[in-house]
Amino acid sequence: MTSLAHQLRRLALPQSDPNLLTRGEVASLLFDPKVAVSMDRSTFYALGCTGLEELMGIEPAFLEFQDTLFSRASLTLERSVQSREVNEKLDAGVSLFLARLSPYFLLKPAHKCLEWLVHRFHVQLYNADALLRCSLPFHDTNVFVRVLQLLKISAGRWSWLLGLQKAGVPLSRGALVAHCYSDLSFMDFICSLVTGSVQAYSGRSGSCSQLRVIFSFYASTIVSALAAVDKVSDAMIAKLLPFVHKGLKSSLTDYRAATLMVVCQLAVAVPLEAGLVDVLAAHVARSLLGDPVLAQEGLGCLVVLLQNQKEGSAGPRAAVSLGAMPALASGLRAVAAAHDVAPLLRYLLPHLVRAALSGSGEEDQLAVLESVLEAVPLTGGLDRTAARCVFSAYLSQADLSPDAAAAFDRRLLPLVRLLESRYGAALDGVLAAHVTGGGGEQRSLYHRFLCLSLSRGKHQSASESSALKVLEVLLDVLDPEDVVLSLLALLHSADLSVAESWLPVLTEAVRLLSDPRLGQADAELLQKAGWRLLPLLVVSSSSSSSSQLLFTSCLAHSSIVARHPLTMNWAQELDEVMKRSSEPDFLGLANERLVAVMSAGLLSMELFSRRDALERLAQAVEGQRGSGPRARASFLVLTQTLLLGLRGLSETQHLLTAQRVYALLEAPLLEATGGAAAQEDGRCNSAPPSSFSGALALYLSRCGQQPGERLDTEFSFVLIALLRDFIGSLRCHDASFKGDVWWNPEKMDTNTCCYLGLTCRLFSVIIRGAGEGPASGSFRDLMKLLIKVHLCEPPMLFRFLCLLWGYGSNHGDQLDVKVGAVLQTQALYVGGALLSAQSAAALQQLAAADSPVVPSLLCCLTSPVREVRRAALAALRGLSGAAASPFRPITERLLKNSEEIIADPAYLSQVLGALQDESAAATEATPLRASLQQLLQSAGAPGCPSYSACCLLRALSHTNGPAVLSELLPVLDRLLDQSGPDAPSLLRSEAQLVQLVLGKYNAASAPLLGQNQNCLDLFVRALRNSAQPHPDIPSCQIIALEQVSRSFFSALGLQAVQQKLLSAMLDVLVESRSPMETHAVRSAFRGMAVDGQLVANELAPPEKPKVSVTVQQSRRSRTSQRKPVEAVNGGPDGGPAGGPAGGAVPWQRVTLILELLQHKKKLKRAETLVPVLFTLLARSLDPCPSDLNMEYTKQLLLGCLLNVCHRLRPEGGAVGPDLLDEEKFSVELVVQVIRASDMPQTHHHALLLLGAAAAIFPEKVLLNIMPIFTFMGANIMRLDDAYSFRVIEQTVQVVIPALIQAHQLSDGSSSPHVVAVVTRILHVFADALPHVPHHRRLPILSQLVTTLGPARFLWVLMLLLFKLHATQTAGSTGEKDAALERDVDFWVSLCCEFTASEQLSSLVSLLLFLLKLPDDKQDAPAKRRPGPKKKSKEEEEKEVEKEVEELIFSPEAHSSKELRHFKFLSVSFMAQLLGSAGFIGKVADAADVVDESLQQRLLEEILRYIHAVARRVEDDADKPTAKFWRVLLNKAYEVLDKVNSLLPTDTFIAVMRGLMGNELPSVRRKAMELLNNKLQHHAQWEEHQVTVLLQLTGDLLSIVGQSGCKAMEAEREAEHAINRQTALYSLKLLCRSFGAAHQEAFVPVLQLAVDIITAPEEEKNVTGSALLCVAEVVGALKALAIPHLPRLVPALLGVLTHRKELLTNEIYLLSAVSALQRVPHPHSPGPPGIAPWATNPGGWTAEAPKTVPPPDPQVRFSSLLMLMELASKLKENYVVLLPETIPFLAELMEDDCEEVEQQVQKVVQEMEKILGEPLQSYF
Repeated sequence: MTSLAHQLRRLALPQSDPNLLTRGEVASLLFDPKVAVSMDRSTFYALGCTGLEELMGIEPAFLEFQDTLFSRASLTLERSVQSREVNEKLDAGVSLFLARLSPYFLLKPAHKCLEWLVHRFHVQLYNADALLRCSLPFHDTNVFVRVLQLLKISAGRWSWLLGLQKAGVPLSRGALVAHCYSDLSFMDFICSLVTGSVQAYSGRSGSCSQLRVIFSFYASTIVSALAAVDKVSDAMIAKLLPFVHKGLKSSLTDYRAATLMVVCQLAVAVPLEAGLVDVLAAHVARSLLGDPVLAQEGLGCLVVLLQNQKEGSAGPRAAVSLGAMPALASGLRAVAAAHDVAPLLRYLLPHLVRAALSGSGEEDQLAVLESVLEAVPLTGGLDRTAARCVFSAYLSQADLSPDAAAAFDRRLLPLVRLLESRYGAALDGVLAAHVTGGGGEQRSLYHRFLCLSLSRGKHQSASESSALKVLEVLLDVLDPEDVVLSLLALLHSADLSVAESWLPVLTEAVRLLSDPRLGQADAELLQKAGWRLLPLLVVSSSSSSSSQLLFTSCLAHSSIVARHPLTMNWAQELDEVMKRSSEPDFLGLANERLVAVMSAGLLSMELFSRRDALERLAQAVEGQRGSGPRARASFLVLTQTLLLGLRGLSETQHLLTAQRVYALLEAPLLEATGGAAAQEDGRCNSAPPSSFSGALALYLSRCGQQPGERLDTEFSFVLIALLRDFIGSLRCHDASFKGDVWWNPEKMDTNTCCYLGLTCRLFSVIIRGAGEGPASGSFRDLMKLLIKVHLCEPPMLFRFLCLLWGYGSNHGDQLDVKVGAVLQTQALYVGGALLSAQSAAALQQLAAADSPVVPSLLCCLTSPVREVRRAALAALRGLSGAAASPFRPITERLLKNSEEIIADPAYLSQVLGALQDESAAATEATPLRASLQQLLQSAGAPGCPSYSACCLLRALSHTNGPAVLSELLPVLDRLLDQSGPDAPSLLRSEAQLVQLVLGKYNAASAPLLGQNQNCLDLFVRALRNSAQPHPDIPSCQIIALEQVSRSFFSALGLQAVQQKLLSAMLDVLVESRSPMETHAVRSAFRGMAVDGQLVANELAPPEKPKVSVTVQQSRRSRTSQRKPVEAVNGGPDGGPAGGPAGGAVPWQRVTLILELLQHKKKLKRAETLVPVLFTLLARSLDPCPSDLNMEYTKQLLLGCLLNVCHRLRPEGGAVGPDLLDEEKFSVELVVQVIRASDMPQTHHHALLLLGAAAAIFPEKVLLNIMPIFTFMGANIMRLDDAYSFRVIEQTVQVVIPALIQAHQLSDGSSSPHVVAVVTRILHVFADALPHVPHHRRLPILSQLVTTLGPARFLWVLMLLLFKLHATQTAGSTGEKDAALERDVDFWVSLCCEFTASEQLSSLVSLLLFLLKLPDDKQDAPAKRRPGPKKKSKEEEEKEVEKEVEELIFSPEAHSSKELRHFKFLSVSFMAQLLGSAGFIGKVADAADVVDESLQQRLLEEILRYIHAVARRVEDDADKPTAKFWRVLLNKAYEVLDKVNSLLPTDTFIAVMRGLMGNELPSVRRKAMELLNNKLQHHAQWEEHQVTVLLQLTGDLLSIVGQSGCKAMEAEREAEHAINRQTALYSLKLLCRSFGAAHQEAFVPVLQLAVDIITAPEEEKNVTGSALLCVAEVVGALKALAIPHLPRLVPALLGVLTHRKELLTNEIYLLSAVSALQRVPHPHSPGPPGIAPWATNPGGWTAEAPKTVPPPDPQVRFSSLLMLMELASKLKENYVVLLPETIPFLAELMEDDCEEVEQQVQKVVQEMEKILGEPLQSYF
């Protein structure tokens, strides 16, 4: 849209309508438009606020609009005049409000709010779409019609509603639906209506039930549209899909339900592409996750989608989501009860089976599949589909290992039996179809699948004989390995207690395992089979006729068992035992003999074979983890065999096997004890059997008596018997550790740790079982046994308990034991009970200084678990009997604060901190101090575990000081030795201990570093140790650096210690390659309050010791120094590859230190760094290797110096010499860096430093500033790149302002010295300007002048540019003109970069300078040589000012022609500038206000300059330069005219008034001339301007009233007379313009004019001007002039009587005639003397024919006018004068001037009319 169109559109808005205030109606929802026009805005506002308050009571979401749309500020908001941003923000607020209002549209409060929006914000015009979006869901209501009638509908998307708007009827549903499917944009509008409403209520908690009306409207409209349309187009589908996806992803249930309806209708209405069906199904399925509310609806939607679309279109994504759906089975069952779900099941079952039988999460998927098969009946061939999918998936598992295959079969068994029980026929059909097909591997899998079913193979073998035939076929069909695996699976899966008829089959399977053909194939295979048959040898039935016992006997007599190394003699032993089958203890005896046989077999093996056999036996035990009696019996028997196999093993093998056995026992022990406690019912009142065989016999007999029950109690008795045997079998071959004070797992070997770990695990399971339950007594006996066998002595027992108390905080877990809070609490209570039973002597021993009991209990007091702390305090209370304990002062205080310690785990550290403060306050040694010291020694003891030491130090976190740190130094020394490069890495607890010990290096203990050299050395060692053994624990270096805080460093005290510490930190920084370490050093240094001298010492080279040398040695030294450094040391810095010269600090170290100093705030005595920084800066200028980046180092040095300068002047004040000596600050060196560097960053830093130095040492910087700008002019300014421009900009911005401010005088001006320097700088820029690229010139110079101050230095630059052009322009005339035009344009552009005031001020300064220049070179004063005489300050300043003038333009250095050219350029430029568009635009800009005094001064100086040039024109009228001066004068007048034309009228008047008071007459006269010119050409004046102009009469009268004195020179007298005449003329013009309306103001004018006329000595020209003024004033004053006529008329007649004076001065004559014409005359001839002049105004009569008439035609013409006026006044009385008049008229009838002749004819005709007769007879 064009700008004009946009303006016209705005004019078309209602607010821009001129008839707005006169219209007869306004838009309104609630009122009649004609009634609404009479209502004021406050009424509508009150109505809207009332509605909003009512809505806020219903919906709090409307609260935010109280401060926006309904605020008080909205009363005055007119949106048509607002900016685009404001309207956009307002539209967003209105749209949001209407979206939230839509659900409440039918409520009265909503109507009130809408009324306010319509009235104030015109939403019916600006937000029509949002308003319709709000009301459209209620399209069938009358309120919607009312809203519709508010809209301006002519064309566009809503034109289809125009008929409804005119008719005033609601929108029917049919019309809505028809337009929805015919106009897709409207369909999009309805869909976006829903998303907008959801977005409007986003972030609100709840289900957004208020939006149900919106969702209902959306669903009903879209579904109806899809149903009504003939063909659903692709465009319609594409339009709906994005909204369908949004709806399915929404968290709002109603929105998802509406979307499901749309999906169903879409699926019914049109066939969709397969990809789209897949996407829709996946989204629908995903929407059902996590929210069971719409489970049935979502599943129904999927059924409709899959039923109406092509089968196979949906992919696996939907099935994955459905598999994760919690309510899938119940939902399917509910849907299937009323509908056919076959399409969904046909799609879902294959995917569920595939996911359940393969991939991750198969257990969950298998459960989902089973639940679906149980919940939903499979009809219509779905049962066969499910069976086929399961069987096919099973056949695909061909690459599983035997163990994995067995586990897979166990998981799949419930599913297969579920299929067999519910859909047996379908499963049989699938198996029958595959019985003869497939290869060898497929056949193996097929037969494995047969084994999973209880009715396996019944499709071909319905009897045992047929099963036997199948087994016979196995050898011929399958590979030997597959045969063995199938037979073993059959033997293990068959349960003879359930199906005894399978005994022949199992017997045949055993026979087949012994078949020679299998042995020939692979002997190893049969050996593995033998190990898997061992669990089947356990005797679990005592009846000799039972199938189980028969099968066991058959298996024992098989060749495969007979050849097994563990069961070679078992067949004979079983035969012997079976003879006693009738005895009650048969089961125990049989299994005991089995254990004996297998144990004997183990013991008879060689060591390596036995180790392998034990491993295989342990694997067999692991396979018996079932809950059935046979599995449990096998587990018990084989475990007992393992226990007996522990004998005779080596130490390591014994412990490893024992660990393996206990790992097998622990899980069932924990499970059985828990189950037994839960099922305790009093059945076993008798004591449990003590032997394994008796307990096993009891368990097996109970299993036979109570089949189907778990019998956990009896099973636990067997496990306890096994555990008792295990405790007795466990051996510790090396018990030397039991004599140690601390049992430290960190220092123990692997075997000891394994033994202790088993002991701890035994203690854990026994203490758990000893609590309660039927076996608690047995577990207590086990505890006694454990203590008796392994912890027989009390000190040993308490050391073990101390191990348990503290092991929970061990991160290393060397014992492989989990000591949780429960076990720790139980151990603490056990320890407390044992302590309460000890004697006083034993307690004293346990609480001794070398005992770990008290430190371990203190560690427990730091536990976060309340019960642990309570139990630890109870145990600690048991030690109260040890009166002589060194820990007694601590324990007593802790017991007094037991409640606080139990409540708060951090209270322990506070108590110990308070104790330390008390001990420190005591002047003498106290038991408390000794107690704390002993506690620290315990923590630092070599045997103390590091995790316990960490707990103690955490408890002592508030305990600090030199004494504390001194006790911990040995610990730090030991740990630092262990963390060396050759030592093994520290454990996690040890690393934490180092961290805690280093944490004691704080401000409280800092003095110890100065007193104890070892303390300082250890800290430095820690600083240098960068090893980090654990990634989550900082290294010693980082920890130590974190301790170096400001308070710590300050508390060190001695500078030597601070210096060593600082040096060590810097060494770390130099040597570090880790960013973390570098950051730590920088952070520590940033926080320290460092003395500047310390840093200076690190930067300065170390002082060499003074050595007395001879003269010859000195000469040799100087000779060697003159040799090239590189030849000697290999580098310019005196070392290899850039090393330091002469012991200087390497540049790498210097650079890092300087980087630290860049942002250092806490730096004391920063001025001490200045000398060394300048020394380094000088050194950086020396030649260096190419690989060293010295530029960066220079920048750092300059930056540090700049920071020092800023630090010395924080508030901008002066710097005293005691802080920084001026001699130490080398400005020359900084300048040298600038000249030697090519890097912009270096220049930038150097210039910033010079700027800061200029404020401190202005004189010094002033003396060295010119080399910088000389360098710039010669080099940088010639370059055309951004870098060069930036360097110049930085130089100007940084250095010059500081210099100017430092030399600023009290009145704000700059000192002459600075002006001189700035002039030289400008000279450099001006000289270099021809070499600067054209596009860079203006930015450079404008930036320069802006920095300097345009008002003070712009004129200097312009004059220098003029001089450059005047002295360097050469070539032809055309080239000169072109060059001049380009330069003038550039000069004008440069000046227009600044404000009009600054430009005018510069023009004033320029004129002043031009006035100082001599008129010619010969007029220039000769230079005087400065004499030795001392000059005063004023003389020096005058000389400096003279020097500045000569710098700008020296007449002696240039020719006269150049001088004249320079002047002409200056004046011409002024005229060009004042007439330029840029300057006029700035003057016209209201923001750029120009001071009137400045304008006045400019005019004064212009007039002065014009006066000077005009005098030169007169003086040089006869000289060759006369033409130049005339041209220059014309240019000066042009400048004056330009200034005058630019002045506004008000300003012009004020300036003219000011100029009238100027001391120069010429200025005053020119001001009056300008005023006269304005008065003549200005037609209309404003009233205030007239008032000001009338005030000028006083100034003009004062000028007129100044009479010349006799002593006045003739020239000055003439000039004074001219001024008076000009003033009188000005008064005349003022009277002409304003006299009629302001008569009183001109009465003084008349008085003064009459005084002049009556004065006889008055100069005639002045009198003539007074006559003219009188004529004008009298005509204006009218009646007010009558009082002055008595004086005026005689004076006028007196003038007329002096004919000689009149005739000799034509101006005087003309003035008199004019006055006579205007002054009122009587109707008679009047006084004597007036007649002659009335009849012959020219002074010529008929009696004197020879008299020459007035030579001037103007005089003759005026005389005729006077006669005509006189005749008109006298009328018929003029007859008496007619004789005198006729000769005069007759003579003029033949006048040479044609105008005079014509005027004579007019006079004659007028007289004839007056007199009534012809005058021809008189001629």
